[in-house]
Amino acid sequence: MESQRVVVVVEDAAAARSALQWAVGNFIRSSDSITLLHVCPPARSRRKRRRLRLGGFQLALAFKDLCNGIAEAKVEIVVTEGELGETVVATVNKLGATTLVVGLHDKSFLYRAPSQYSRVRSLGCRVLAVRQHATARGGFLNAELTQIETVSLHIPPPKIPFPMFTLPLGVIWRRSKRRK
Repeated sequence: MESQRVVVVVEDAAAARSALQWAVGNFIRSSDSITLLHVCPPARSRRKRRRLRLGGFQLALAFKDLCNGIAEAKVEIVVTEGELGETVVATVNKLGATTLVVGLHDKSFLYRAPSQYSRVRSLGCRVLAVRQHATARGGFLNAELTQIETVSLHIPPPKIPFPMFTLPLGVIWRRSKRRK
């Protein structure tokens, strides 16, 4: 079996934590390499930037504790700064990842794309989007997996709106003068 390079997006959301738990339990093997990626928003002041990076690193360390169930997997942490969607795409392509694991929630970067699949199309890897359900039964994680295939995406061309020409009512109801 070939080892995979898996990138997991680390966010301060329950869905991101559930996505990592699902991936560790169902997808990641012991020979795989895991990269925990946290993206901090850009900040102007040096003090705020440092505080955001430190908080992101501590969050990634908490996520690393969830990876302890995999014996030989290599886990690394990447904390970077920038706009979330663009930075994730750039980092995943730079690392040469085979899989991106994302926790889907209401404010997920996949939903904020200008077009529905514009960011996913530019990724050169498989995207596993995991949505956490509100109920967990018997301590088991109840999650829904959505695999987004980037190769077979079919995006319809944009619709061209029908041009409407407005006519004043006087033109429509104008009576023509009859010649006698």
